[in-house]
Amino acid sequence: MIEVRIHGRGGQGAVTSAELIALAAIAEGKYAQAFPSFGPERRGAPVLAFIRTSDQPIRIRSGILKPDVVVVLDEPLITVGNALSGLKKDGTIIINTQKSIQEIKEQYNITAKVAVVNATKIAREVLGLPITNTTMLGALVKVTGIVQIESLVSPLKHRFGRIAEKNISVCRRAYEETVTEV
Repeated sequence: MIEVRIHGRGGQGAVTSAELIALAAIAEGKYAQAFPSFGPERRGAPVLAFIRTSDQPIRIRSGILKPDVVVVLDEPLITVGNALSGLKKDGTIIINTQKSIQEIKEQYNITAKVAVVNATKIAREVLGLPITNTTMLGALVKVTGIVQIESLVSPLKHRFGRIAEKNISVCRRAYEETVTEV
C-alpha cells in the first residue's frame, strides 16, 4: 500500500488531485481511497488531502499519520503546514519549488528523500495561472509510480472538459521536469 498526504491551500486543488489519483488507480484495477481534511477555513488556508492505493482491499478508514509520500503544493507549507510530520523514515517529500534539492534539504533540515519541480512556472506557462495541482500529479507519478501517467488522462478529461488538454500537458511536463535524488 502507498499512503500519500498532500499539503495545499484552499483553492489550489489538493482535494481534486487526490480524487484524480484514486480514479486512475481504480481504472488500473487497484483499490484506492481519497479524502480531505479541512474545516471551515477560507480560500488560501492550509488544506490536507490523502490518498491510499493498494493491490489488495484497503480496510483502513482512518487518516494517514505516517505517509510514505508527502506532496507540497506551496513551499511555505513545509513549515506552516508541518509537512514533514510523520513522514516515514524511508519516505519522500515532493515539493513545488524553484530551489534545488540541496537548497531545500539545507533550508528545512530534511533528511528524507526529496524531489522538486517548479510546478508554478509550468502552470503559468501552460495554463496561464499558478494552479499547481495537476502539475504536481505528474511529479507524484514520476517519483512513486503510484499509477501510470496515461491512467490520468481519462480522469483529467472527465474533470476538466474543454481545458483538459492543458491539464494533461502540465502533468506530462512536470513528469519530465521533476528532479529526484539518486
